[in-house]
Amino acid sequence: MGDPHRVGIVGLGVISRAYLDTLADHPAVRITAVADLDATRAAKAAETIPGAQPMTVEQLLGDSDVQTVLNLTTPAAHAGIALSAIAGGKHVYTEKPLATTFHDGKEVIKAAAAADVSVACAPDTVLGTGTQTARAAIDAGLVGRPLAALAVMVTPGHERWHPHPDFYYTEGGGPLLDMGPYYVSALVHLLGPVRAVTGASSRLRDERVIGSGPRAGERIPVQVDSHTSAVLEHTGGALSTLVTSFDGVATTASPIEVHGESGTLAVPDPNLFDGTVRHFELGGTDWRALQPSAGYVDGARGIGLLDCIAASGRGGPRASGVHALHVLETLRAVRRSSAEGRRIELTTLVDRPDPVPLVPAKEWRREGGLRAGPG
Repeated sequence: MGDPHRVGIVGLGVISRAYLDTLADHPAVRITAVADLDATRAAKAAETIPGAQPMTVEQLLGDSDVQTVLNLTTPAAHAGIALSAIAGGKHVYTEKPLATTFHDGKEVIKAAAAADVSVACAPDTVLGTGTQTARAAIDAGLVGRPLAALAVMVTPGHERWHPHPDFYYTEGGGPLLDMGPYYVSALVHLLGPVRAVTGASSRLRDERVIGSGPRAGERIPVQVDSHTSAVLEHTGGALSTLVTSFDGVATTASPIEVHGESGTLAVPDPNLFDGTVRHFELGGTDWRALQPSAGYVDGARGIGLLDCIAASGRGGPRASGVHALHVLETLRAVRRSSAEGRRIELTTLVDRPDPVPLVPAKEWRREGGLRAGPG
């Protein structure tokens, strides 16, 4: 693997713990710096990571020892942090979404190309055995020609468990932009890119009540629609129906179903790395579980960054910024379609990311790290 890749983390909120569990002592990575608007939080995080220095955000973005900035800030700050990092000649890996607006996302990709640095973006959950096994099954012809997919995410809202859920209900949040990246990324891996969308959305109420933590009982305003339905037209001809909601209570629907002319796949939650893929064959009598056949085994958040580091021997990172921009345009086009009441054609077009072969956990965990080379 050579010398460890030097990473600086900006943003040490709730999601940072999951990344640190994967990256903090991985042999392919050395976390050299951490920064947060809360200096105390940065100092506490640095105490748990050997060799990491607590810094201000500006110091980290200007630190010549940092090769890649891991951007774990809130969505409204994603583009600004990414552009500042790129201006300093650094690579960027960003928590989803790439940006809150399509314009800002394009600026990030444009700046990275001009600076000859790479941008990659979550979600990397779709690189796990759940989505990748389903993709392998589709590519092997288990459902025949794919005709349609149904992707459903219904919850009562994140304020039930998140102590500071405000940003979920401001511009850049809502169920579509918060959870949509998982589902649309998975659909692009499964069925290919999207060429056009039609959407509609609604808002059940204008306030939410925080359900846990020091602010429990506090009311927060809802500034974005909290339920969205959409039809995505894939370039290969399949139609996906997407439902994302913070207004519902529960659902019995599979997170994703893919329907083909000779079978159906039930695909596990794309917010998770694993889960059982089930197949129902035309003429069959019951569902059968498929054994994992592709993807990073026991994957965890941060595997997308490790995949980027190992990408030099193949076509590029699977969780690429270009892929994230296409997902972002798809989501923003759904919002625009909802507002304007018409079908929207997309301007970006990407290839399906490279498939992930079945990679045992020991090949990406601490024992040896990911191997560079073709997937």
